[in-house]
Amino acid sequence: MTPTERPVASPCVSICALDEADICTGCQRTVEEITRWSRMTNEERRVVLGLCHERAKASGLVWMIGKTPSQ
Repeated sequence: MTPTERPVASPCVSICALDEADICTGCQRTVEEITRWSRMTNEERRVVLGLCHERAKASGLVWMIGKTPSQ
């Protein structure tokens, strides 16, 4: 992180509950990602945010515009 770069914000939405795969149902992070977040670089955080988005899409929590859930 450069001195002027701000930390990437946490995706936490204060809905903290783990599913059967130990993924938070609120932010879609794994337990390991949650516990490491404060020690991650911004680059690592951006990777995790991408993974969270992919998990949300896969579980049907996020739909892509122009796509149907079956596509």
